[in-house]
Amino acid sequence: MEAYIFKAEKTAMQSGRGAQTGRCWCLELRYCVGAPSEPLMGWTSGKDTNNQVRLRFSTQKEAQAFANARGWRYKVLPPQERKIIPRNYADNFRYQSPELAEKEKKTEKKRKRPRSSTG
Repeated sequence: MEAYIFKAEKTAMQSGRGAQTGRCWCLELRYCVGAPSEPLMGWTSGKDTNNQVRLRFSTQKEAQAFANARGWRYKVLPPQERKIIPRNYADNFRYQSPELAEKEKKTEKKRKRPRSSTG
C-alpha cells in the first residue's frame, strides 16, 4: 500500500494567513492498482475504500511513524509556501508621463514574448 504525507492546505471556506490554517499533516492512501470500469455502464468502480481515508497528524514524524508501523510505503510531499508579492495600493494612482508608460509597456511585451526555438 502506498501513502502520501503532506501538509494540509486551507480550504476554500477559510481566509487569511493565521496560525489556524495549514497546521496539520495529512496521510492519504493511493490506489496501488487502477480502478476497474463496470462492463455494463462503464462507470469507474472499486472495492478498495482506503483511498477515501485522510488521517491527520500534528507533526510529520507522527505520520511517518504511523505508516512505518503498518508497513506502508510513503512519499513525503514538501509543503508549498505562499509567495507573497509586496504591493502598494498607492501605486494604482501614481502619475506616469505618457512617454514613460509607453516604454514600460514595450519592455513588458518583450519580457512576455515567447522565444522561438530555431532548429
